[in-house]
Amino acid sequence: MSLQACAELVESADPDRFAVTITAPEETQKILWPLYAFNIEVSRAPWVTQEPMIAEIRLQWWRDALEEIREGRPVRAHFVTGPLADILDAEGAMVLDKLVEARAWDIYADAFPNRESFDAYIEATYGNLIWTAARLIAPETEEKVIRKFAYSCGVAAMLRATAKLKAAGKSPLFEDNVTAFHKLAKHGFFNMNYAIYARKSLAKSLNPLLMTGWNAFPTFIAVRHNAQKIYTNGFSQSEFARRYRLLKLTYLGWWR
Repeated sequence: MSLQACAELVESADPDRFAVTITAPEETQKILWPLYAFNIEVSRAPWVTQEPMIAEIRLQWWRDALEEIREGRPVRAHFVTGPLADILDAEGAMVLDKLVEARAWDIYADAFPNRESFDAYIEATYGNLIWTAARLIAPETEEKVIRKFAYSCGVAAMLRATAKLKAAGKSPLFEDNVTAFHKLAKHGFFNMNYAIYARKSLAKSLNPLLMTGWNAFPTFIAVRHNAQKIYTNGFSQSEFARRYRLLKLTYLGWWR
């Protein structure tokens, strides 16, 4: 039941990931549903209150849960923690703890002071989530390839979310100008291409995970053509276009 609840949360809160995971083998779903649900719960924590201290407490709750998993102790009750404890090892718990720690940035309105701090945030959030999933699905996976893929996904997501984050009083990027947007899109494009060229080294069992990057390339191309879209949330696609691309990826592969 808890696993089903995880899947239902992903369906409602992260429909793109749900769409590419629902067709995955059951053993892969048992890994991805808890990880994605965990990520949703953690990413929500800074947004459910305007009190920074309460948000910090909510994030600490998840860090404590991960510590319980890492130490093999009974884990606190939550519909996500049970399925998460079933799949996560000590290494995974430590890596995800860094993800939770990084989410503290979301509590405050401060901009990233430089490119290095922005990259560290993307690595800790998107990188640690996707790498943990990849390692659990296919333990022999090369970490460098997955992290370059994850970085691209994270950059694309931040570019798409910039308008909404700015409207909420956040400063999502380290520089707020078209030149910086172009550089980020170019770097994200480069990293995704690296992962694509290295795809033959990756197990086919990773395809449901890798397909979550389905909209990274369209985002980078859109930014290169018209970076002003970032200010107007102009990256939305019609439901038809979204479903068509997901269907195409299902049959042709995640790199198309």
